[in-house]
Amino acid sequence: MATRQNSTNGKPKSPRIQVVLPELICEQLSLMAKNESRTVSNMAKVLIQEGVKKYLEKTDGLFTPDLDRNTENFRDSLEKQGIKKLKRAPQRIKYYKKSD
Repeated sequence: MATRQNSTNGKPKSPRIQVVLPELICEQLSLMAKNESRTVSNMAKVLIQEGVKKYLEKTDGLFTPDLDRNTENFRDSLEKQGIKKLKRAPQRIKYYKKSD
């Protein structure tokens, strides 16, 4: 199960996983990352994203995420945000002076 931590400002960080790789694959991953000017972690993320995308295409999307759950997560994150005051009136609103 992926773990989720909070950053110093209280916002949740992206889920983290831990993977154990054979030495050869780790070296290959490091070389690929260096060739693309990426970190090893970012290179692994890109490769996992591509692999998941190909897998879903192969299985006709049998494992697509539940849209209701995504909507609920999005709603929860919006509700947790604080209320911000406007710095000035929105620019789309125009105020007209009353004519005498």
